[in-house]
Amino acid sequence: MKTKFLKYSVLSIAAMLSVITVKAQQTADNQSEQYNNYDIIKRDASGKLREIVHTFYKDHVYKFELVNGKVANLYVDEQKIPANKYAQYDTVINQIKEQIRIDKIQAKKDQEQAKLDQQQAMKDQVQAKIDQAQALKEQANAKLDQQQAERDQVQAKKDQEEAVKDMAQAKLDQEQAVKDQEQAVKDQKQAKLDQKQALEDQRLMKEMISDLIKDGIVPDEKSLYSVTLNSTEMTVNDKKQPEEVFARYKEKYKRWADYNFSYGDDHHSFRGVHMSRREQ
Repeated sequence: MKTKFLKYSVLSIAAMLSVITVKAQQTADNQSEQYNNYDIIKRDASGKLREIVHTFYKDHVYKFELVNGKVANLYVDEQKIPANKYAQYDTVINQIKEQIRIDKIQAKKDQEQAKLDQQQAMKDQVQAKIDQAQALKEQANAKLDQQQAERDQVQAKKDQEEAVKDMAQAKLDQEQAVKDQEQAVKDQKQAKLDQKQALEDQRLMKEMISDLIKDGIVPDEKSLYSVTLNSTEMTVNDKKQPEEVFARYKEKYKRWADYNFSYGDDHHSFRGVHMSRREQ
């Protein structure tokens, strides 16, 4: 009876085991027994090459160990065979070893052939997909060509309409250029007015500071960090001023009161005039 083995060789003491279970010959009580066939090759701590074989061969169970190729332990049907009788089993052990060798060769061939068959099947499958994809691609290209022709026709119409729009836009741009030029002139005039007003505000601010010092509201210009003036009240350095002071400054600086005037800022780090239109 032939037996099949898978062998794993490693250089460490631990060995990987592949077990193949085969059914033995029917026993006398017609009950089938199971045997684990295996062939383990490993190196022990001393570096010796050990091979352990367990197999059912020609109606007997053989288990033996080879150390550097020589039989070290031998069991036949679970019975330990003395070393002086090993020679009686040389023939069957050699047959088993030869069968193992043949089985390994055949297993490797079968594995390689299976791999080749799988690769060919995958190639055939890939080629079928390629052929199918090519057919779909050609069909899609024909559809795309038709769609492109339709798009070209639509685009030609759009281009014609766009040309008409461009002419109209060019006319609008020309009109806008004239308006922009006119606005630029207005802006230039306004800038001059703003500059003139800024100079006037600076003059008035100096005058107000002088009034505040003269009225004893602040001792000097350095001590002044904020002033606000609107239609309802006046504050100096965040302090609300009496009604009489407010009325007098409101009358003298009427334009500022109408525009919610303020001088300085919250952090006392900037001195400047700020005005915003009063809400109606």
